[in-house]
Amino acid sequence: MQPPARGSGPVSGQPRASVLDTARALAAPAGVALAVTAGCVAINWADPTTPGGIIPECPSKMLFGVNCPGCGSTRMVYSLIRGDLGSAFAYNAVGVAALVLVLWSYGAWTVGLLRGRFVRSWQHLRWAPLIVLAVVLAWFIIRNIPIEPFVSLRV
Repeated sequence: MQPPARGSGPVSGQPRASVLDTARALAAPAGVALAVTAGCVAINWADPTTPGGIIPECPSKMLFGVNCPGCGSTRMVYSLIRGDLGSAFAYNAVGVAALVLVLWSYGAWTVGLLRGRFVRSWQHLRWAPLIVLAVVLAWFIIRNIPIEPFVSLRV
């Protein structure tokens, strides 16, 4: 068996030489998936929809009385685990959209590791950071406007 040619492997874009290389490439995505699964199991066990549960109230809501852009995210994840998309949107609609984008990024990262080359995704677009910042700030402001229909966005 010949040694791999110089310049082959993940950096040069050449196909991976063995199953072991593929397993090594998938180690980090598998670790992330395992950590996310453990977090989801913990959220499912804690049931954040039960008042007075073990998951504390959002610090910004408790200290300042305002809904931060992430308020309701734990209950949103709980609803998604349970398959209740309507409740997930009610708890944090922007959070659901953010979760979709994070999953997209995770998929692009994993595919890039498998192919051995960079895969461009939405977060690499020039204006992506500013758009994300604008959406998060707008969500923060809209959720805290004290008149209807905006009051219904509070959780």
